[in-house]
Amino acid sequence: MRRLLIIALIFSFSAGLFAQQWGLELGSPDAERLGIDAAQQFLKEVSVDKFERDGFWLSTMSSDEGYTTTRLFVGGPLGKTPIPDEEGLNIQDLHVLGTRVDFIRRGYTHFDIYPMRPIPIEGITKIVSVWVVGRNYNHDLWLLLEDFFGRPFQLYMGRLNHQGWKRMTVAIPPQAEDGMTGIVQRNYHYNHHTGIRLTGFRVVANPWEAFGSYYIYLDDLRAVTDLFSEDNRDPDDMADGW
Repeated sequence: MRRLLIIALIFSFSAGLFAQQWGLELGSPDAERLGIDAAQQFLKEVSVDKFERDGFWLSTMSSDEGYTTTRLFVGGPLGKTPIPDEEGLNIQDLHVLGTRVDFIRRGYTHFDIYPMRPIPIEGITKIVSVWVVGRNYNHDLWLLLEDFFGRPFQLYMGRLNHQGWKRMTVAIPPQAEDGMTGIVQRNYHYNHHTGIRLTGFRVVANPWEAFGSYYIYLDDLRAVTDLFSEDNRDPDDMADGW
């Protein structure tokens, strides 16, 4: 009984600190919601794809605007640090994914880099990151994904106007309270099915620089995801896959 009382006091104190940090009034519905969310999260960084499978990633663009070629190359960013849970496991991480685009004409166009099948991410995804060589062009990088219901979305990751490798990130917007609009990652009818599926990347070309050949390289696709529901599933349930 004393242990339960101590745990309750710790969670109450933590929720109060979070509420004060974000300028919320103690006892308000928003502060209570924040305390519940903080107590029911198990955030973990996971590897989504290391770009080590030859032929798994493809690329495409309008044949009227140009053509693309995608393949693996040996290399990688020097500033990349391994995921702690993967240290000592001897997981292969030697290659990066390269895509060459040859523009036929200058104009408003884009090309997609996509996997052969969507890549699911367990839990509730908070952040997606990938290392990119952008060659200092004013093209824009977008993340393509599907939510719980299979609806397509694209999220802006940033402009590719940098030299060398750069880690680019995007935050996944939180789910709307109605559970139906926006990017839905959990449905209250099926708590054992959560998450999103990554369907690729889209590079929207700046028309003033959409000429000649353009090269882009990707490596180490990761996500920060909340695995609280995955670790607290009800074992006394039924599977609906029939």
